[in-house]
Amino acid sequence: MSDTAPAPVAAYRLLLPEDYDALAALDLAAQRELDPGFDARSDREREGRLSTSLGALKFYDRTGHSFAALREGQLAGMVLAQSVWQGDKPIVLVRTLLTDPALPGEMRREIYHGLLRALFKSAYDTAVYEVHFIPHRSWDLADDLGDVRRLGDYGVRYLGSREETALPG
Repeated sequence: MSDTAPAPVAAYRLLLPEDYDALAALDLAAQRELDPGFDARSDREREGRLSTSLGALKFYDRTGHSFAALREGQLAGMVLAQSVWQGDKPIVLVRTLLTDPALPGEMRREIYHGLLRALFKSAYDTAVYEVHFIPHRSWDLADDLGDVRRLGDYGVRYLGSREETALPG
């Protein structure tokens, strides 16, 4: 019996400018998976659904809350998020959280959870104690991700002492 944990399915790091083309390709593949008719939509509609314009990627790579998942040197997932001041407190708001549609389902789920772990840590490390996102509709969240409070399709993960004082979901 081995005491070593299995190797993670991916490595997680902040975005880099050299990721931009692969991020855009991943975003496009994910949109095509979500909507098989994506390519038949108008240019304006397609552009509005994609999260990876050059301007958006330049913005998100400076937020400190956007990550790439790499598996065997290839992009396997991404989360694009930013800190937003709500008037009384900051939150981290997720714009996009997706994995490579070409990967097997269980591997995608693990990468998705790894991206959330990286995001939760970055939020906590910058003293932002709420992360707002839409959890994947088909995958339960891993036990070690903590208590994600849900309101319909929307989810909030409270971090640190904020989790203890948040009203029950």
